[in-house]
Amino acid sequence: MTILPGSTVIVKNQSSIYNGYEGCVQRISGDKVAVLMDQHTPWDKMITFQLKELEEKTTGFLYYKQK
Repeated sequence: MTILPGSTVIVKNQSSIYNGYEGCVQRISGDKVAVLMDQHTPWDKMITFQLKELEEKTTGFLYYKQK
């Protein structure tokens, strides 16, 4: 799958405090991805991750349904 702006992603990095958190991709620049964490968290926050730390979520709650 390709991660694009609007994709729902899960953080997959065992050494990150955000491991397992879900968010919505806002922008991508090179290998860095800005993810808005606002669902299932007590705060709204934009965090930058490396592309390799993220996995696209395809089931359950999705910010934007796939066509």
